[in-house]
Amino acid sequence: MARYLISFDDGWMTFPREELPDVAKAALEVVHQAQRAGVWVYGAGLESQRATIVGTDGVVTDGPFPETKEIIGGFAIVDVPSRKEAVEWAAKIAVACRCAQEVRVILPDPPGLDQGLRSGAVGSST
Repeated sequence: MARYLISFDDGWMTFPREELPDVAKAALEVVHQAQRAGVWVYGAGLESQRATIVGTDGVVTDGPFPETKEIIGGFAIVDVPSRKEAVEWAAKIAVACRCAQEVRVILPDPPGLDQGLRSGAVGSST
């Protein structure tokens, strides 16, 4: 099984605001379907135009950033056997949310990462 990120750009949702309750209801039904199928990992909407950028030098800059052309509006993570199945779930989400969805595979953790977490070696202050 592999994990996939299914996401949409904030600007892709163009339905009238008064239809939001219907869209939310349809999206929740897809979440429930994915939960019943055992593929749902996590999902959420993101606050529009609110980001904090932390640079490699530690400088913190708070948004909004109007020069940013694309902003993730929301996402879901599914754990499925193939890209084909991830695309099938993305299609269901697209219909429910009334906007296109982008599908990306989430790369696996680096080798040994889970070992370090179990032993307490990673992030240990001792």
